Amino acid sequence: MKNTEITGQIAVDRQSLMEDMNQSGADRSEMKEKMSQMQSLSVSQLKKYAESDAVKNFYYTMTTSLNGNNIDEVSTEETSTDSSTASSQSGPGGNDRKMENQGAFSLIGYSSEDAMTNFVNGTCKITDGSIFTENTSENVCIISDELATYNSLKVGSSIKLESPTDDSATITLKIVGIYHNSSSTSGENGVMNRFNAGADPANQIYTSYKALNFMVKNIDSIMTQTSGTYVFADLDSYETFQKDVKKMGLDDTYTVTSQDVNNYEQSLIPLENLSKFASYFFIIVLIIGAVILAVINIFNIRERKYEIGVLTAIGMKKWKVCTQFVSELFFVTIFSMVIGLGIGSAASVPISNQLLASQIENQQEQIENQENNFGRGNTQQSSDKTSNTQGKGGFMNQTVNYVSDISATVNMTVMMQLLAVGIILTILSSLTAVIFIVRYEPLKILTNRS
Repeated sequence: MKNTEITGQIAVDRQSLMEDMNQSGADRSEMKEKMSQMQSLSVSQLKKYAESDAVKNFYYTMTTSLNGNNIDEVSTEETSTDSSTASSQSGPGGNDRKMENQGAFSLIGYSSEDAMTNFVNGTCKITDGSIFTENTSENVCIISDELATYNSLKVGSSIKLESPTDDSATITLKIVGIYHNSSSTSGENGVMNRFNAGADPANQIYTSYKALNFMVKNIDSIMTQTSGTYVFADLDSYETFQKDVKKMGLDDTYTVTSQDVNNYEQSLIPLENLSKFASYFFIIVLIIGAVILAVINIFNIRERKYEIGVLTAIGMKKWKVCTQFVSELFFVTIFSMVIGLGIGSAASVPISNQLLASQIENQQEQIENQENNFGRGNTQQSSDKTSNTQGKGGFMNQTVNYVSDISATVNMTVMMQLLAVGIILTILSSLTAVIFIVRYEPLKILTNRS
């Protein structure tokens, strides 16, 4: 299956912290002071928990908000870029220092190319120049094509950014690449972009974590925020990680969170429905198969009744005759399984994906009906049905990426399971043959033969 990975972060458990302080009788000012003192984990601490076996991949980023010294931000809305404008981000979200002011640009440092998820999933793509070297310490960056066009910048140009609170604290970066961002700046981020130009994808500047960390570590007026992302293969790994970090010493004031869990569970609904359908179908086939084999054995025994009489009359033990018939049935079963495995392997993938596509379509229609019941409707109904990979629904039309492809393979586990089923069917159907053979009397069989 594809698209089953989920990501998670370790963050301050503000809800739990507030509940504890309420129980202890703390007033609002004490609560605010306590929360302002809380900080996110450092990179070294985040790396420690990444050693859990449940973690498939780990990356981290550093983000800072700066104003332009020799460049202007791209904006289609009224934005306030005055360095004296105070930001409301004064909670425990900051890792290294508390952000008190918002700049017009977001400068983001990535620990690796895996952390640059917009480039991994194809939302962003380099159109000129090249990406900076992973983990480089050089003062280089890549900018959006919109920002480059707006300021007449090109690969090789230099840009200067400054602290929103201290215009003497500056950072100079050389542009080594220009990227195109296909995400809309007027969609779900439109409201945020109106009040914060740095949230606009066009005003996001990318560099390496190592370079950004080196540039800002001695500048107190530049505030930064560091966050780590853990990648898990599935939901079980995510839940295992939640237990592992507690065993590894994570304080109760922190918690593991994920925005993907809900989408992950919704994406598996069509697959779970298909699994239930396959289970019921398997049970029905098993019962019908056992009955058919038993009936065939009954007719087979009756047709070979004289043969059984002759064999027992010349002295062959009945248990040997039973063994012969059971062995014949086993050989037929094995031969049938080989043919069935070959046909099943070839037909399982397209049939499974066709059934899954039908389940996804049904799930999409259900979500669309719910949206219509709330009076919201779904403006992208036709496009979603065409792709069969996404469903819109819920709060703010959250996108759900359904599991839309199954890579079904017949491995050793599947073969052993099928072999066990074949043996069970053979034993059940052989019981009829054994019962008839044991009850037959050879002399009576021979004398009654016409």
